[in-house]
Amino acid sequence: MGCRVLENINDIKGLEIYTPGGIYVGVADEVIIDISKMRAYGLFVAEANPMLVDENVSISIPMRWVQSIGDVIILNRFPDERISSGSV
Repeated sequence: MGCRVLENINDIKGLEIYTPGGIYVGVADEVIIDISKMRAYGLFVAEANPMLVDENVSISIPMRWVQSIGDVIILNRFPDERISSGSV
């Protein structure tokens, strides 16, 4: 009930991403694949929430930070400090 099964990696693209505290991070624009290991490596967010990162800074979120994927993506961690272009 209320749970959907992801049939392929394209189902992740377009999902909203939230921190453990419920703060909107952005939308999963792409899934980063490690071809050599044939696994999803991370999520690319082209336009992240400017409250969390400097404006116009894209971010990559490691899959190990993902707690769950369903109607949205919930992270199990996110940096406490604001991400700037100099720290990416």
